[in-house]
Amino acid sequence: MKVLIIDDDADIRFVAAMSLRAGGGIEVIEASGGLVGVRKAREEQPDIILLDMMMPLMDGAQTIAALRMQTETARTPVIFLTAKTVGAEIQRMKELGAAGVLIKPFDPRTLAADVLALVK
Repeated sequence: MKVLIIDDDADIRFVAAMSLRAGGGIEVIEASGGLVGVRKAREEQPDIILLDMMMPLMDGAQTIAALRMQTETARTPVIFLTAKTVGAEIQRMKELGAAGVLIKPFDPRTLAADVLALVK
């Protein structure tokens, strides 16, 4: 399984990548923002995308919209990884087409299982 993490915070990407790799059998690709993430998603065709909502230049809403416009990623499950915990914001992310929402800070010990549970 291949997971793409799109987040402007290098520390978040590092911890999430380590957590997913420790879960076994997960290949991780990283992108530092929406523009790079959309390109890498097209090239790498990941099975799942973890996407930050608040990023400069291209936020999560714009990124998921761009992902949905590409044939290669139109149906790829996207899980928002965000610090936004207000119910209305979570509902908005689901309306944007997210398979689910995980709240930062996430538990590194359960991240792989949490991600897999959301896409099954």
